[in-house]
Amino acid sequence: MTLKNELCRLLGIEYPIIEGGLAYVGNGLLAAAVSEGGGFGQVGAGGRTPENFAEQIRIAAAHTDKPFGVNVPLSMHQDLSRYFEVIKENRNRIKAVSLGAGNPKPWIPFLKQLGILVMVMTSTVRHARSAEAAGANIVICEGYEAGGKNGPAELTTMALVPQVARAVSVPVVAAGGIADGRGMAAALALGAQGVQMGTRFVATIECEAHERYKKILVEAGDDSTLIMSRALGSSVRVYRNAYAEKVQEMERQNPDPEKLRPYVSGAANAKAAIHGDFENGYVNAGQSTGLIDGIESAAAVVKKVAGEAETVIRSMYESVAGGQT
Repeated sequence: MTLKNELCRLLGIEYPIIEGGLAYVGNGLLAAAVSEGGGFGQVGAGGRTPENFAEQIRIAAAHTDKPFGVNVPLSMHQDLSRYFEVIKENRNRIKAVSLGAGNPKPWIPFLKQLGILVMVMTSTVRHARSAEAAGANIVICEGYEAGGKNGPAELTTMALVPQVARAVSVPVVAAGGIADGRGMAAALALGAQGVQMGTRFVATIECEAHERYKKILVEAGDDSTLIMSRALGSSVRVYRNAYAEKVQEMERQNPDPEKLRPYVSGAANAKAAIHGDFENGYVNAGQSTGLIDGIESAAAVVKKVAGEAETVIRSMYESVAGGQT
């Protein structure tokens, strides 16, 4: 059997598996490795200067001739136009751009004029419909299980995906809490045409995350994450360490946004994610951590997850077919 569908056709990929943007650690080598494995890699703009963003795109292009894309968090405090200028300069290398954490409408026409596909991150049916109406080619609906910043509605992947799939006509990608073939098969059963994985791709050889970050993901269990930043009007799912628990306690005792902001900043994220300083920083992590058993090539992860999904789907089909009279 094959997993190829409209999403694969649009992106020019073998398996409907997309790498999440991964602020600070979504580097070019990782994007290339995911694409080489048959999935769709993405270079993350989050946590990068425009110059480094451009360099990572060049690195990805130098290591694969297969399609890849980039992710731009629209909540970045930098001048976004500089990042979109980088995209324009590399339009012949970039197949698709995913937009999230902000209003994508002003940027969709610009990207489509460049001949680049647009994927929009959404967390509610309303946002998914708005994204489709604005011209998005693909809607990625991310559940509350996902690592990093999540939507304020806090809808789970299981509840969100079928509602979005029913509401829009463009391909839907499921994200949040997916790290193996069983999760992928479940997402396809819910109406998605593919999956996006973030946390799983951190624990890979090619990811530039600090080795300590990768190690804690392998050792983590089902209850190894918590939510920070509700006092700032957002939900950020992170690995449960002493630093994150301290921030959570600060939110309970004195939810002053100005005092809390430095503790949940990108700089605090980079300290742990890039430099391994977990005593003074935090890392994003989804609820799929308990499914990560080792650090391997990103290409191998893609093939493994796709193979597992095919096996699960075939087994379910044969079970149903075998029970018919």
